[in-house]
Amino acid sequence: MAALFMMAKVFAYQMPLAQKSLLKEEKLSTTIPPTETRIEEPVSLMAQLNFAKETLPLGDKRVERKMKKILAAHSYDNLQTHRLHRRAAEWFPIIEPILAAYGIPNDFKYVALVESGMQGGVSPKGAAGIWQFMPGTARMYGLKVNGGTDERYNLRKSTIAACKYIKEMYKGLESWTLVAAAYNVGDGRLRKQINNQNQDNYYKMKLNRETGGYVYKLISMKQIMEHPVRYGYNKPKQLLAYNAE
Repeated sequence: MAALFMMAKVFAYQMPLAQKSLLKEEKLSTTIPPTETRIEEPVSLMAQLNFAKETLPLGDKRVERKMKKILAAHSYDNLQTHRLHRRAAEWFPIIEPILAAYGIPNDFKYVALVESGMQGGVSPKGAAGIWQFMPGTARMYGLKVNGGTDERYNLRKSTIAACKYIKEMYKGLESWTLVAAAYNVGDGRLRKQINNQNQDNYYKMKLNRETGGYVYKLISMKQIMEHPVRYGYNKPKQLLAYNAE
């Protein structure tokens, strides 16, 4: 009997302690805050823009204003043409594999559109064809240019010549953005400006108006080709199928 009495007393003592422990655990479990859901900030348009994976300098208001201005100039309201998309659908399947074979970034296909996509023919200085080669430069990179033949108008051959030219310029400039600028103004002239200004950042250099806006035009062309609806264009069916978007 004495043993039973002692066991009952111990059991009665432990019950309140167990209840207090359960209440304490319940309280702790209800006070633990829920895991916070991280909301990612939307990436700004300027942070998305690049040429050959070389980005624009973020936070530079002058660059941002210039980029927005040239983007607006390439909107459908200003150009009002689908010719660029039609030519892209025709040219890109030929240009892209050649660029890849020579190790040239795919974005250089937009050089062809900027150079001759909106208007063909011969420039006042004598440049002609899809890649707008001068006669001497064309011959230097293997194209026939004479009274009876002008291979500057041959898409495949002129693209191969352009790749050789672009690759050679990259060896000295080591920046695809600078190579694009040099394609417009000439390799020698751009190197001279780099040395005179002691500056090799295209976006910080002081260049003539055409060259100073050239890479911005390439980026704008890339944007309206990849996101045509955003800029007022209705994407042609053939380009939609080609891009597989």
